[in-house]
Amino acid sequence: MAVGSPQPGAGLPTSTSRLPTLDDLDPAGKRVLVRVDFNVPLTKDGAVADDTRIRASLPTIRELLDRGAAVILMSHLGRPKGHDPALRMASVGAALAALLGRPVHTMAAVTGHDVEETARHLRPGEIMLLENLRFDPGEESDDPRLAQDLAALADAYVNDAFGTAHRAAASVVGVARDLPAYAGRLMAREIAALGAVTSNPERPLVIVTGGAKVSDKVAVLDHLVPLADAILVGGGMANTFLAARGVPMGDSLVETAALADAARIAAAAGDKLVLPVDLVVADAFSAEANTRVIAVADAARDDVDSAAAGVHAAGIDPGWRALDIGPATIERFRRALLGARTVVWNGPMGVFELAPFAEGTFAVARILADLPNAHTVVGGGDSAAAVHAAGLADRIGWVSTGGGATLEFLEGRMLPAVAALLGQ
Repeated sequence: MAVGSPQPGAGLPTSTSRLPTLDDLDPAGKRVLVRVDFNVPLTKDGAVADDTRIRASLPTIRELLDRGAAVILMSHLGRPKGHDPALRMASVGAALAALLGRPVHTMAAVTGHDVEETARHLRPGEIMLLENLRFDPGEESDDPRLAQDLAALADAYVNDAFGTAHRAAASVVGVARDLPAYAGRLMAREIAALGAVTSNPERPLVIVTGGAKVSDKVAVLDHLVPLADAILVGGGMANTFLAARGVPMGDSLVETAALADAARIAAAAGDKLVLPVDLVVADAFSAEANTRVIAVADAARDDVDSAAAGVHAAGIDPGWRALDIGPATIERFRRALLGARTVVWNGPMGVFELAPFAEGTFAVARILADLPNAHTVVGGGDSAAAVHAAGLADRIGWVSTGGGATLEFLEGRMLPAVAALLGQ
């Protein structure tokens, strides 16, 4: 699948054929060191609460095992400050063993004599999992000492951790300097799916963006506005865009410091920009709050849809806050998405964790799932969580496993992990 041409200054790979993958590796009889993203949520008693990220790397792990490799896995877990017993990899190893149906040698250290000896005696078809990489301070600082110690365990390196591709860590870029390096199946698919959005996409290309803050997405919007045919904005981001157009937003989250950016992006987007025409507002940030739907108008346009709630308002009253898009906006977004051939969605339309404010986000998920001819990509984080919660993940073209990595790719940046795999 083509990844497409890089945008000016992006330096992104033009196709996955440029990226060394498992197709270029003969793993038989080799020890293969694999960077995976097993940074999974845990229950209070330390068990794996959601194994989605573990499952995402199973194709790479199984392929290497089936092709005669001994596999050494490494990942971080959480954000420990030094050694944290609550963030050991033991429960992750147990979950992986259950999924694979074979034993996993889970180590109590990242490096050292026991790790070296276990790796040296590892036979084809066997798996070991290193301790939490972030227990070693050299991981996040890309310490050459740690990278060399890790590389010494194996004959080849595979990176299948797209979720950490934007981190210049020892296990991400350092090891790739010391071993022949290849992209795993998940890494290659992420790059292909996201590249299909940013480089020569099938048109119309529609961007759906939400989440709390405009400031988190300024670079993404600056990169995608010239490429997109339409840009739909919901969530807390929409509050700031509406405020920049003079709409009173009551007690809604508005990024005052981002008003100028919102106004600049709106001016650059012109008629491509699609903002809410109605909002679900509440008198408290609570599932038990009083709610109502109000239509919104602004100084820039007079397109309030009377279907919003039968109520016309210049904005939101003090004491009330916008927590979701309304039914007229859902319909407006649906119309904008009909006929789209490429869609990327990143960021929820409201506070979907609270039931009264979930409909906008779930409605967008349903609309994307029902698009018959579109290449649909859902960015990681809350958008991916919403798609899974709605039970629609298998009807979306690609649900990214990245969060920050997905955003940085969509900004047009060369990710450190990709650069390392390309030998740059």
